[in-house]
Amino acid sequence: MDFLTVIKQAIDFMEEHLLEPINYTDVAKHLYMSNYHFHRTFSMFTGITANEYIKKRRLSLAGQELIASDHKVIDIALKYGYETPESFAKAFARFHGVTPSKVKQLAKPLKSFNRLVIKIQVEGGVEMNYMITEREPFQLLAKVEQFDVKHASNPDSNAIPNFWKESKQNGVFNQLSADPANADFYGVCAPISKESQAFNYGIATIYRGGDVPTGYKVWDINTTLWAIFPCVGSDPGCIGETWDRILKEFLPGSPYTMLDAADLELYPAKSLPDHFCEIWIPVEKKAHI
Repeated sequence: MDFLTVIKQAIDFMEEHLLEPINYTDVAKHLYMSNYHFHRTFSMFTGITANEYIKKRRLSLAGQELIASDHKVIDIALKYGYETPESFAKAFARFHGVTPSKVKQLAKPLKSFNRLVIKIQVEGGVEMNYMITEREPFQLLAKVEQFDVKHASNPDSNAIPNFWKESKQNGVFNQLSADPANADFYGVCAPISKESQAFNYGIATIYRGGDVPTGYKVWDINTTLWAIFPCVGSDPGCIGETWDRILKEFLPGSPYTMLDAADLELYPAKSLPDHFCEIWIPVEKKAHI
């Protein structure tokens, strides 16, 4: 499915079901996407998670209804998914800066959070270097940890950088690079399952056969077509910046669509001085191209 179509259909679904007990997992299921892939792409593209979008839209509409009607607070709370007036009042006050019971008394302006409208904005021409390449399926020897999906799109999360730091200190790097041919390291990211609210992240090198050390796994990479993007910078922050450009600049106008499969960070032993790593995303040609 076209990338922009996915985002628009996600918004349509959330708007149509705002008064129902939904969250981002329901949207992902509707779009036949893994929770991980949907959460990451939606939040990176829009700057807000689907759960936050649903919550803010409900509170915005609830505020409008409080001002424009004589409905009781408890009725509006129940309508917008809150089980008690107290939980509604706390969420309402955090969002609007005033409690529901004082909205009309204080005549204070309320916050408005409108429906997202996806538009393609053409900005100053900045080159985005990428390469499309074919590669035979291969295997990686990986040290794998599970992370909550919230870490997949949060630029302030240190969970994965800390995993790399710990792996350098606790012997994981030495184990993975025991074979002198394994000078290149990979970061591998993939959903555990479509329904899981966690994802697997692995630090890996090429697996060339032989015994698998305890605590490690062989990770099959079956994708054969990749879009490769250099991350230019001196720290992990450039990874998030590159992903932002991939989602907002490359995918919307590209003849390729991103697959819901493992993506890679490649840390080559030999690279250009200003290149932190490469991002490899699994792609396929769009059906209408």
